[in-house]
Amino acid sequence: MKRTYQPKKRVHKRVHGFLARMSTKGGRNVLKRRRNKNRKAIAI
Repeated sequence: MKRTYQPKKRVHKRVHGFLARMSTKGGRNVLKRRRNKNRKAIAI
């Protein structure tokens, strides 16, 4: 049986990366919340 997580760096960046976050209003809110919380990594 094939496992469910098949990691691909490019896909992960496109879905969860900084530019993806910045491209939507909700994503910008995510970054804002993470900055306010002083997260070490804002986006992966």
